Amino acid sequence: MSDKPQTPKQSAVAEPRPEEIRFFGTTWVQHDGRYALRRSALAAGCLLAAAAGAFVLRFAYEGLAIAEVGTFLNATVVIMFAICTAIAFAKTWEGFNRRRAVAEDASLRGLKTIGFLGTLLAYFLRCLTEAPGEKLRRREYEEALARYGRRRAARTGNPAARKRPKRG
Repeated sequence: MSDKPQTPKQSAVAEPRPEEIRFFGTTWVQHDGRYALRRSALAAGCLLAAAAGAFVLRFAYEGLAIAEVGTFLNATVVIMFAICTAIAFAKTWEGFNRRRAVAEDASLRGLKTIGFLGTLLAYFLRCLTEAPGEKLRRREYEEALARYGRRRAARTGNPAARKRPKRG
């Protein structure tokens, strides 16, 4: 497939291409190109990163305990991380099934950064069944192929060879 930009006339008749998924490319379409290996590697990587992140958060909590900042601040930090992790998990999981607006995604960036454990765990759990976002992209790709097929079928044949109704 060429990397040349398509003119509007070419893009109107070109068959739709599947959207790439990070770490998977387009291997999710046919489940080829070591798709299963990629899924299991991403799942293991997410789980390892979540464990490392939890370890780092534990050190941060111990630092608060050593500084003797008080139980209120300790509890506030733990609750804040728990809430951000839960929200990040829910929003990431929801993002696998529907597209969000760019503005909505940008507004959640800070919250997802604080609740990174939730995002990593959502990716881990989704990798156990499919590539993250595969169901959404597959549905969109199949709809685009069906639209393309309908447009293509409507244009088949030589229009000059069609029989014209007789007048008269």
